[in-house]
Amino acid sequence: MRRLLSRRVVRVTGVVAATLAAVTVAGAVVFVAWPLPADVRDPGPVPGFVIEDRHGLPLRSTRAPDGTRGGWIALSDMEPRLIQAFVAREDRRFFDHHGVDLRGVARAARDNLAAGTIVSGASTITMQTARLLRPLPRTWSGKFRQTLWALRLEAHLPKERILETYLNRVPLGQGAVGVGAAARLYFGASASRLSLGQSALLAALARIPSRDNPLVDAERAALRRGAVLDRLVALGLASEAEAERAAAEPVLAVRSTQFLAPHFTTRLLLWRETGGSPAERDAASHTGSPPGGAPPVTGAWRTTLDLVLQSELESEVRHTVDVLRDRGARDAAVVVLDNRTGDILAWVGSPDFHADTAGQVDMVISPRQPGSALKPFLYGLAFDRGWTAASVLPDVPRTYATTTGPYRPQNYDRRFRGPVRTREALASSYNLPAVELTDRVGVAPLLHTLREAGFTSLDRSADYYGLGLSLGNGEVTLIELANAYRGLANGGTWTPYRWNRDAPPADPRSGRRFLSTGAAALLLDILSDPVARSPGFGPSTSLDLPFPAAAKTGTSRHFTDNWAVVTTGRFTVAAWVGNFGGQPMQAVSGITGAGPLLHRAALVTARRYAPGAFPTPERVGAIALPICALSGLRATPNCPATIEWFLPGTEPARFDDWHGDDGVRLPVEYADWLAMNERRDLALARGSTPEDVAASSTLRILSPLDGDAYEVPPATDARYATLPVNATPGPDGRPPRIFVNGTPLDATRWRLQPGRHVFRAVWSTGQTDSVRISVR
Repeated sequence: MRRLLSRRVVRVTGVVAATLAAVTVAGAVVFVAWPLPADVRDPGPVPGFVIEDRHGLPLRSTRAPDGTRGGWIALSDMEPRLIQAFVAREDRRFFDHHGVDLRGVARAARDNLAAGTIVSGASTITMQTARLLRPLPRTWSGKFRQTLWALRLEAHLPKERILETYLNRVPLGQGAVGVGAAARLYFGASASRLSLGQSALLAALARIPSRDNPLVDAERAALRRGAVLDRLVALGLASEAEAERAAAEPVLAVRSTQFLAPHFTTRLLLWRETGGSPAERDAASHTGSPPGGAPPVTGAWRTTLDLVLQSELESEVRHTVDVLRDRGARDAAVVVLDNRTGDILAWVGSPDFHADTAGQVDMVISPRQPGSALKPFLYGLAFDRGWTAASVLPDVPRTYATTTGPYRPQNYDRRFRGPVRTREALASSYNLPAVELTDRVGVAPLLHTLREAGFTSLDRSADYYGLGLSLGNGEVTLIELANAYRGLANGGTWTPYRWNRDAPPADPRSGRRFLSTGAAALLLDILSDPVARSPGFGPSTSLDLPFPAAAKTGTSRHFTDNWAVVTTGRFTVAAWVGNFGGQPMQAVSGITGAGPLLHRAALVTARRYAPGAFPTPERVGAIALPICALSGLRATPNCPATIEWFLPGTEPARFDDWHGDDGVRLPVEYADWLAMNERRDLALARGSTPEDVAASSTLRILSPLDGDAYEVPPATDARYATLPVNATPGPDGRPPRIFVNGTPLDATRWRLQPGRHVFRAVWSTGQTDSVRISVR
């Protein structure tokens, strides 16, 4: 009985399967035979749109020159090589199959089964046309329906009509749909008069137009074009000589007056295809809302750009590289943001968008090392942790023990200044105090603050960046930098920048806070203080402006990149100068390179947008107190005094004790620095050269070494947990006196004790050396 039931189930299943298969086949036959809908039979031209600036001035258009929505070019009017290139690239058996290439399907099935997913679709031109007319998901079911539509098109339309529809509707990047729009965009030419190289390039864009078009990556576009030329040669449709000449053609050959703000519009069209800008995606990840601002498919798209300002700043960028060319600087970039709305007012990615392949490099969004431009965010973090603008930091030589080895930072001018107040350390951009402060507050908290300020390009770990993070050893983009400084002007809150005028601006009051309002106000006050800036940069710099402005520069190692950024109450300007290829410049710093460009760009912007005033310490409740200019402690009659701002609760309670009737007594940590300066000054006064002074500094502590880290071994008698202490003998052959934390050491070994310790050697000549170690 069980066997009989099994046979009956098998027969019933077979009948059901056969019936379903018959119904499916019958349905497919009916679907293919049914007349085409009017919008598929005669789809008409693709609607286009115009990109406008904030005042309605056209920047870029996908419309045809005659004003039609995109134009329609008859197949008979197209350049024959253009048709050959597309057929060779996309479907070389197009005229032989009936909508589905069975050989291609077999090959794709083999590849897809091997990969376990769809890696090859075997899409014919007819199938692609079906998808353009009836968008379908890229799934197995979507592929099946696409196949049915392809068969239906082939059953009702001639091959020539299908090919004509495809070539007039295929997306080719930058909002250009169809070969006519793409030919106008990239070559300023008609699709009826294209060279072999131009035809091959358009055919190459059919696969990945948003990534491989020459306005995004000219080098990749050239490689894609070369692959199409090789295919044409292999099929006998072009000779090798013709292909070589075509490969030598420029990938771009147009300077259209209707192609303005090229880097800006190119980037917007790419964002349009990828779901928004990085800032919008960053905001969406925190709010849970999708990125907004996608432009319409038809009509006008009003952006935030100010075309008049854009044009003036393009001239300033070209002027900058003309002036600095003999010092090895060939490229520059500028971006301007409106502080309240986040509107992108200007975006200049390079001096000449149409220059060779490097012209399309966009330094507004290309990550590079920003140097000292990140320091304000370190100091703002410190202010929120109790440091003040009067806190004293050591600008003295020191070696730090890191996971990658000893790290001995240097100042830009190779000088040491001893104790410096935080205001001067930041405004004058000293490196050593910044590294010391990073060591105290921690690299991980600094990295978190920077990411909260919008530096999403800093995607490595805190250990990867290390203490050099505050000196800009991580790569960021110019627009990230501008938007982060805009956040300072908005009271320490981050909101995304805006590029679509029709999208609602972000409300700074609901933004992501990365610093307190008080810390942001202190930073703005310091960065706008020319007196605090003068010890490092001199009494007059390119950062001095005739209106309230907080400015900072940055220079990466070996003068590869230099940056400058300024924020006012109304707008923020950021500038970059360097070389796209990373070649170093000849002693061009942020002050001498990007600084002058920033200065002129800020003045140009201020003529169109009143700078306004940013929050002052007084407006956020800070308290002004007289302090000692050297110690940062409360002023006494014995010390030169100055006025400093303090956030409530951070005022110094202690009065200055560095100054007395007998002179200045510096804390012990500055004794070595003071002795070093005294020896240098004495030697120079006696006629020694700087080289002689350096050579006389060979007396040093040999053990322990600066930056060493020790650990007391577990279960070890403390009597045996010691380390040797020795130093080079003096000129008289006698060893120096050794002090540990100021206490004389009368032995040749020192017992390990947890904590940080300073070893100091004093020779009979008066020369000293010191090292710092730590013991766990």
